[in-house]
Amino acid sequence: MCGIVGLFLKDKSLEPQLGALLSQMLVIMTDRGPDSAGIAIYGAPQSGKSKITVQSAASETDFASLQADLAKGLDSEVDVKIKNSHAVITLDATKVAEARALLSTLRPDIRVMSSGDTIEIYKETGLPKDVVSRFAVNAMAGTHGIGHTRMATESAVTTLGAHPFSTGADQCLVHNGSLSNHNNLRRELKREGMSFETENDSEVAAAYLTAEMAHGQNLGAALDNAINDLDGFFTFVVGTKSGFGVLRDPIACKPAVMAETDQYVAFGSEYRALVNLPGIDTARIWEPEPATVYFWEHEHAA
Repeated sequence: MCGIVGLFLKDKSLEPQLGALLSQMLVIMTDRGPDSAGIAIYGAPQSGKSKITVQSAASETDFASLQADLAKGLDSEVDVKIKNSHAVITLDATKVAEARALLSTLRPDIRVMSSGDTIEIYKETGLPKDVVSRFAVNAMAGTHGIGHTRMATESAVTTLGAHPFSTGADQCLVHNGSLSNHNNLRRELKREGMSFETENDSEVAAAYLTAEMAHGQNLGAALDNAINDLDGFFTFVVGTKSGFGVLRDPIACKPAVMAETDQYVAFGSEYRALVNLPGIDTARIWEPEPATVYFWEHEHAA
């Protein structure tokens, strides 16, 4: 099962509504996966700054004095905004790698959900309505985002096992399906220097795309390569700093529907996820073809 949604905005006037629109889409997909839920929001960049979104099961303890401790350790200005069990750390873009290493020492139980110039990921066990409420996603603005509600089949129901998975800066993936060659791919990717937090097959798919883009491919080319390199059943929705992509396996047994207007491109596991979007009555609606890459970038959104 699992339910996936995605929304890529072309019209800047809709950007203040991104979180609200995406949250509503995800909540509608609740019955496709009640185990856990997550959402990635791509917001406006801040010049010279990057963000690290982290999660803690003991947030009151782990987030106490985190801002001061990081600022001291990095000898640099740091801002920490706490959102329930998550916190968004904003810092100098050149300090991200150093900050991640420092976090593992200062707060070893903290887990990094995402890092990059624009991305924030919020995910926890529980129903979508509770997750989006917990992190006030409805109030978030942005340019594009993706969401997932999970029915676990390949690994335990945990926060780290929830989607989206982020394995590179400003990159994330949500997945409905299962991969049959993920163990072999994980070993190959580890040899390339990739690291993994879970045994989830979807994290391997995310890492595969990260590795492909690290080799110079854009999102569209990386997804195209995935058709031959990934075995199993899958529907992927992927986000990058400027892009939004969709791919189904050659059999395409997992449901998917897309809509496009002059204002946005939207994805849902089922059409009902899209019915409340503005202008949906006049949108171009289609089912994405098997083994066909669809992707949009903000520089080429028209």
